[in-house]
Amino acid sequence: MGRAIAAAAQHVDGVLIAAEVDAGDSIEAGLKDCEVGIDFSSAGVLEEICRAARALKRPLVIGTTGHSAAQREMIKAHSTAMPILLASNFSVGVNTLFWLTARAARLLGRSFRVQIEETHHIMKKDAPSGTAKTLAEILQSDRGGEDVPVRSIREGEVVGDHVVSFTGPGERLELKHKAESRETFAVGALTAAKWLMNKPPGLYSMQDVLGLTSDDQRA
Repeated sequence: MGRAIAAAAQHVDGVLIAAEVDAGDSIEAGLKDCEVGIDFSSAGVLEEICRAARALKRPLVIGTTGHSAAQREMIKAHSTAMPILLASNFSVGVNTLFWLTARAARLLGRSFRVQIEETHHIMKKDAPSGTAKTLAEILQSDRGGEDVPVRSIREGEVVGDHVVSFTGPGERLELKHKAESRETFAVGALTAAKWLMNKPPGLYSMQDVLGLTSDDQRA
């Protein structure tokens, strides 16, 4: 994703990559000359990244997934002092899928059984994916916290496929998104970074960027 973002930045107006930070590099040095940081690293360095961004007063876009509940609470705590945008997926299509999933769940009710199936390339470390977890959280919030079955498949070089199914008496509804390349995620992350730069402290989502957030649902 880091390489995809660097490549996409060449075609997004108003964006210049000021620094690239890899494993072993100084996070503070990388953030020093930036207006906003974008994190696609690993959950293990989250605390160090948040601490550096807060010390330098830099807005932070977090696209890394696989955070523990404690790490998510830490992100919320840091967001009281600086703007943070946390998203499991930066695709416009996937965020529309989040929105549609919430609406479908509300309309169809609990008489419909739900299931999520996600497929990614064999190198993807977390399973279920962050996107699948977000979909599950959306469904759980509408279904009293009940468990939502998620099937994870790792094969080939699949960028990312997600299917949400609602099965009722004599009918089945499927909402599906298929990513063809990582470019859509990279452009979305850059769009989110531009949007976040002048925002007050708080925890934001890609739904906020796209204007899809309602009072009763933040994905």
